[in-house]
Amino acid sequence: MGVVAVEITLFGDFGLKLATGQDIDLPGQKDRALLAFLALSPGTNHTRDKLANLLWCDRGDQQARDSLKHALTRVRHGLQASAASPIVADRRTVKLDPAAVKTDVATFERLLREGTPQSLHAAAALYRGEIIEDVSVRSPPFEDWLLLERRRLRHLLEAALTRAIADSIANGELGFAAEAARRLHLLDPLNEAASRAIMQAEAEAGQTVQALRRYQGLRDRLRAELGVKPAPETIRLYEAIRDRAAEEPVSAVSPVLPSTAEMPLPERPAVAVLPFENLSGDADQQYFSDGISEDIITELSRFRSLFVIARHSSFAFKGRPVKVQEIARELGVAYVVEGSFRRVGDRVRISAQLVDAGRGTQLWAEKYDRELVDIFAVQDDVARSVAAAVCGRVDVASRDRVERMSPDTLRAYDLVLRAKFLTLNYTRSENAQAREFAERAATLDPKSAAACTHAAWCLFYEYMAKWTRDSGASLQRAFDYAQRAVLLDETDSFAHTLLGIVHLFRREFDQAHTEILAGVALNPNDFLARRYYGMFLAATGNAESGIAQIELGRRLNPFDTRWVPWDMGIVCFTARRYQEAITALKQARNPINEVHGWLAASYAQAGLLQEARSTLEHFLRVAEQDMAVFPGRKLANWEPYWHGAFEYQDQADFDHLFDALRKAGLDD
Repeated sequence: MGVVAVEITLFGDFGLKLATGQDIDLPGQKDRALLAFLALSPGTNHTRDKLANLLWCDRGDQQARDSLKHALTRVRHGLQASAASPIVADRRTVKLDPAAVKTDVATFERLLREGTPQSLHAAAALYRGEIIEDVSVRSPPFEDWLLLERRRLRHLLEAALTRAIADSIANGELGFAAEAARRLHLLDPLNEAASRAIMQAEAEAGQTVQALRRYQGLRDRLRAELGVKPAPETIRLYEAIRDRAAEEPVSAVSPVLPSTAEMPLPERPAVAVLPFENLSGDADQQYFSDGISEDIITELSRFRSLFVIARHSSFAFKGRPVKVQEIARELGVAYVVEGSFRRVGDRVRISAQLVDAGRGTQLWAEKYDRELVDIFAVQDDVARSVAAAVCGRVDVASRDRVERMSPDTLRAYDLVLRAKFLTLNYTRSENAQAREFAERAATLDPKSAAACTHAAWCLFYEYMAKWTRDSGASLQRAFDYAQRAVLLDETDSFAHTLLGIVHLFRREFDQAHTEILAGVALNPNDFLARRYYGMFLAATGNAESGIAQIELGRRLNPFDTRWVPWDMGIVCFTARRYQEAITALKQARNPINEVHGWLAASYAQAGLLQEARSTLEHFLRVAEQDMAVFPGRKLANWEPYWHGAFEYQDQADFDHLFDALRKAGLDD
């Protein structure tokens, strides 16, 4: 009989610790996914080819096997302090020693098999959520396996709770039946056995009004979700409670059953999208209203900065006159998206709004009028526009909330939000403070991809603006953080995009192209990914296509009046469209000093030499006060700065820029 060396937590977030209780940090998403897969079938020999295809199916056979080898090395390194290595591997197969590993899932299944009320309570307590909720891996074979495994465990618990409810009611143990029913109701709000048990317990406790309302809510959900009526036994129970309530006098005080606690707010901003209301007067158009809502949920889910409530939960409120604040409390969200759809002939009007549920205030609202040439194209267009706008507004609202907090009370995620708030000002001192917050967040929560991404961004900007004497070190640290962010969450579009941009400034153009395209593919609605893709295209000789991407980023986030004009100006200058570059750069709100440099260059190439020289003088005055090392007026001394501002692949594009700066007044 072996000795347990490590304990693995799989329900909810992934957790790993030694048998002594010491936590083990395993930050890589695929490292955790690999260990979770092995832990759910301990003792089973899995071929290396199977494991390689499970997690690295997008790579060639040899590259996938090498990736598996590196992942196993990292896992072994993390477990090196264990009494005995739980990983047993040879040249062909890999497995976990079942005697050396203890998992909460194995304990859960054992308790369910015991089948006593006490063991069922203990098993249900272990089910803290679906397995490895914090692990995100883009690999269809792994995603398929994970979906099936989550369904299997959920069905095991649902079946056990359903049996327990029936047995407890038969034995007269109404309290236990109600507790089991509440757990089952959280798993499946449409489970009628659970609802009946809760209704019966509420009625026995004198809470007949609550029991009757519960039935009405269940009836409405079944009709909206499944198009069916409640089962006959549910209707009979409702009628019995209703009839008894009509006969009994109202008591002054009713005993209160323990109610389901309000859902706690998750760490990320939580959003629920309610079914859009069909105002067309045509019930046949309901599918379009529902489709809009479902698509917005899907598109919002692409933004890793948000926690988006699934359709099944938010659609439970369809057609119910419930206040937004009550919905938010029940679903555990801070923000609610609601709207309406109206069709008149071949045109549609779709209205959407974002509500801060805690305050009951509207944060954003918009109307979309479209010709109904292709109904599904309209649906996609509006859903993407709404999702991009909502994400931006939620981000601003979250930063505003955190800004009002004391720095002493900030946790890791709040530190990231504070860092984002400071970074928006783009000053040397505030960027340094933002970097400090982000790096502190990465230390507090080593698994936070958001913290690593923002630390990388602050260091990258420090490199670009030359706010440090050793800008090369800043770029290297930005690269290290960006790589770590992608390792932690490979489904985060901005992490890939930022890593791509850092690759670009390291003149690693192929890697930059791969990472930026991955960011765009992960979230086509991420306006930052679109903008940076446009910048990459301009840097690598395709400025005209870059303009189209910047314009798409502008449409996705029309509220950005600082970055988009700046980026558009650079790309238009690169495309030799100088007047458009001037127009764009002059539109930048609160521009940083670099914008004045690009504007001076654009004026010069447009032949507006007086404007070019005065703008360059302004640029030089600010730079002398702001930069760690001021290059003076010699053009050759400024070349490292402009390589940091924009890294062209072709020297001819740099020569074009330097020629413009020479015309504007820099000395040879």
